[in-house]
Amino acid sequence: MADIGRFNRLQVLKHTGFGLYLNGGNDGDILLPKRYIPKDKPSEVGDWLDVFIYFDSEDKIIATTEQPKAQVGDFVSLKVVAKNNVGVFLDWGLPKDVLLPFSEQKRPLEVGDYAVVHLYLDKHTSRVIATSRLDRYLDKTPARYKAGDPVDLLIVERTDLGHKAIINGQHWGLVHKNEAFKFLRGGQREQGYIREMRADGKISLSLQPVGAAAADQLQDQILQKLLDNNGQLALSDKSTPEAISRAFGVSKGNFKKAIGGLLKQGKISIHSDHIELL
Repeated sequence: MADIGRFNRLQVLKHTGFGLYLNGGNDGDILLPKRYIPKDKPSEVGDWLDVFIYFDSEDKIIATTEQPKAQVGDFVSLKVVAKNNVGVFLDWGLPKDVLLPFSEQKRPLEVGDYAVVHLYLDKHTSRVIATSRLDRYLDKTPARYKAGDPVDLLIVERTDLGHKAIINGQHWGLVHKNEAFKFLRGGQREQGYIREMRADGKISLSLQPVGAAAADQLQDQILQKLLDNNGQLALSDKSTPEAISRAFGVSKGNFKKAIGGLLKQGKISIHSDHIELL
């Protein structure tokens, strides 16, 4: 049986003038239209192809070698491209857009908006459906991360405390306001780090490495940049957070701690508009 809404490895059964028929098991023969037949891979009878399976605009199961923006089970940010009396339709990179029903929306959406959604397979119709009600699809069991662990983040929404983010496609976490040293928006993907596993089960996140090793690494980066720039760098503790972020990808607070440490070690001097190697 083909796994609808995901990539499948299926065997070629026969050639026709309009495409290939693939063995879909209990779903019967599945057409791979001629325009999607790969030119750089064997596609003779008996060969195996990696194809994405979904329902086309005529509600027939069809195969494609095109790469969708997400598969069933994924969390992703997609653009609203159409709206009708059932819901809105999202561009997921395939000819037939995916439906986000009104009942699955957390807020009203219009054409041109973006929404962070989860893709799932409807049990009654076997169609791929989107939902922005994400809680039910995230892991509720206690997470096993450790402070300092690198993680992949999908920023979902802004709150009074900071930015909610999905960690590794599994758990909720929060980038607190004081950790958001650069612009963040819903749908943005970021490299992040576990800052704290709290006693209440919530997870605090950072956009920069944490711990003593990370502080040492930042100091080394600053020293190297000074060496590369003839011993001077046009940044100081008075520089803007944006300038510091562009140069080192860290917050102003962490930069100030790093140069303060280098000052105490007698390795640099700090001036109003630059730092200098001693």
